[in-house]
Amino acid sequence: LLQAEIFQEFAVQEESVMFRINLSVLLDCLTIFGTSSLAGTTTALRMCYRGYGHPLMLFLEEGGVVTVCKINTQEPDELLDFDFCSTKVVNKIILQSEGLREAFAELDMTSEVLQITMSPDKPYFRLSTFGNAGSAHLDYPRDSDLIEAFQCNQTQTNRYKISLLKPSTKALALSCKVSIRTDAQGFLSLQYMIRNEDGQICFVEYYCCPDEDITEGEL
Repeated sequence: LLQAEIFQEFAVQEESVMFRINLSVLLDCLTIFGTSSLAGTTTALRMCYRGYGHPLMLFLEEGGVVTVCKINTQEPDELLDFDFCSTKVVNKIILQSEGLREAFAELDMTSEVLQITMSPDKPYFRLSTFGNAGSAHLDYPRDSDLIEAFQCNQTQTNRYKISLLKPSTKALALSCKVSIRTDAQGFLSLQYMIRNEDGQICFVEYYCCPDEDITEGEL
């Protein structure tokens, strides 16, 4: 989620606009001047869209050089609706991102699943894996310096396929905080807070359903 405030100018005439574009093409356009700017220079971006059937226009300027990119737009896919809203949240923990980054570095990622336990009582917040070298657990007490908010109403233990969680680690690497929420069905919401160089904040939200192949007897 990119808040309008992070843009110098933001104007959308319609109530909502939705289209699909090729992500690889977009990334190639955004890095057309390279992945790092020269000292004292910044890359400015202007993004325009005239409406249905028109391409997405990117105007990139760096050091007085302007590049114009046109990206063909496609019909959007129907979005999966997990019906995940704040009123249905059972457990919520806000954690400094370095804590989750350390966990992913220490736990055995040969495991097919990541097991998450959130509880008002011990172990409070536990991450577990079951890899080739055996089981591994990482516990965070509710008064840990890494935990900024702890709102757990009931004990929940759910497993999530690591293959589904791994794409979210790109956002984790850039974030400073992460909100970890679950609802009564065990659906997981990871909301990464990312602060840019100007101190402005945006969010990346990631949803994952629990592993349906795991029975309660295996927990």
